[in-house]
Amino acid sequence: MKRFYDTVEIEQKEKGWQVTLDGRGLKTVKGANQIVPTEALARALAAEWSDQDETLDTSKFVARDMADYTLDVIAKDRKGAAAKLVAYGDTDTLLYRADPDEPLYARQQEVWEPIVTAFEEREGVEMVRVSGIVHRDQDKAALAKLQGRLAALDPFALTATEMMTSLAASLIIGLSAGEAGDEPQALDLWRAACLEEEWQADLWGRDHEADQVREKRQSDFLAAHRFVRLANA
Repeated sequence: MKRFYDTVEIEQKEKGWQVTLDGRGLKTVKGANQIVPTEALARALAAEWSDQDETLDTSKFVARDMADYTLDVIAKDRKGAAAKLVAYGDTDTLLYRADPDEPLYARQQEVWEPIVTAFEEREGVEMVRVSGIVHRDQDKAALAKLQGRLAALDPFALTATEMMTSLAASLIIGLSAGEAGDEPQALDLWRAACLEEEWQADLWGRDHEADQVREKRQSDFLAAHRFVRLANA
């Protein structure tokens, strides 16, 4: 698609901020006014439009896509989104460890256990650690508390948490990254989520295509972290 606008600005509205193209306010994919809660997020959205060349590259509309998903999907059913997302807590990557006699187990304990412990203290829950691949259910009361925590997030934060959780296959990482104050902290959490992949790559050799996929996932994870920070700036 050819670029169809000249000027990109932002306008303050009654309930937030909106990007305008040649004076016309942007709408979401489903036709709602794309009103975001902060000027910082609106400016990030505007930058995506300003930085486009003569031919639009839709892959660069990362924040726009998250904003549309927030307004069109998440905001309309936060409880439903929370109910789906809490399922990651029952199969959380950080809770499934190698057998204690394996070298990987010691590394998982070193990297993962401090993150899990801090999460438990912050959220007021206890999570079950599992050695081996056999599934064990998490405590239903703990999951119910985490579901309530997710449902209480504002829609923009819930969108980012959903994205980070699914990329990391870990609700613990997703919620912890939402609390991370800066990008280096979020990056450390992402690297923790990738511990097993990196372990296997170091053990058996790296694969260029797999590394490219992981780099894209890392970029998406950090974009979601920036999104929630901008939405709460």
